[in-house]
Amino acid sequence: MDAGVAFGRVLRRLREATGLTQEQLGFEADLRRTYISILELGQQQPSLTTILKLAQALKCPAGKMLAQVELEISQAPAANSAS
Repeated sequence: MDAGVAFGRVLRRLREATGLTQEQLGFEADLRRTYISILELGQQQPSLTTILKLAQALKCPAGKMLAQVELEISQAPAANSAS
């Protein structure tokens, strides 16, 4: 699984768990709502600064967020697992 897609899935889960809309998260993280959407769709990968802003807005340590991304990647079925 692409890291951007995995990050987007984790971001959406964390955002929904906190009850925030994309617009509210954007406001809290000083990011545009459209950029939050692009991240959640896995169309772009965030910078370190963006990850830190999102983690603070979601009240989730950045390390924990990235650990969830790693878990998401590791649990994804391998594209070429039939060897």
